[in-house]
Amino acid sequence: MIYFTLFLEFFKVGAFSFGGGAAMLPMLEQMVEHHGWMTQEQLYNFVGVSESTPGPIAVNLSTYIGTILGGPFGALCATTGVVLPSFLIILIVAKAYRQFKENQYIGNALDMLKPVIVGLLGCATISIAANIFSGFDIQRFAGGLLTAQNGISFFVIICAGIFTIKKMHPIAIILACSGIGALLGYVILG
Repeated sequence: MIYFTLFLEFFKVGAFSFGGGAAMLPMLEQMVEHHGWMTQEQLYNFVGVSESTPGPIAVNLSTYIGTILGGPFGALCATTGVVLPSFLIILIVAKAYRQFKENQYIGNALDMLKPVIVGLLGCATISIAANIFSGFDIQRFAGGLLTAQNGISFFVIICAGIFTIKKMHPIAIILACSGIGALLGYVILG
């Protein structure tokens, strides 16, 4: 039963979340809360991992959640569910594009989706910020600014900015900053 539920729920997420992976976060939050699959904090941890691994966040998140809930077959069901709507829509759009590319109604419909996407992204941002800053203590935060971990993070961010200005290839920037962060973390933090 979990496999069908994973497929169906992620199919809904894939079918109705326009604007990319971040726009699907409000739907995912509601889904995992409704089913009691995980806490918001766990979901946000999955979001962090999904953002830092290669590939689209929607595919990564569905794979991680599916694996936790149903093992490898759960991952397959969730991932197929989230990808299938986009695949089908692209097939239909590609088939009909030549006929409708100059159609004013189609253009208007696509223009109307833009504010919806902004709203979904805004909702995701507010939801994540509310979770992160709940119980926020400014004094503890200010005292914690001068930690070794934050110093390493700031240094890596500065290096990333310098590498970007120097027009380094993005993969080289990722590798260089990862190496610098790992080296400094090992040397300073032990």
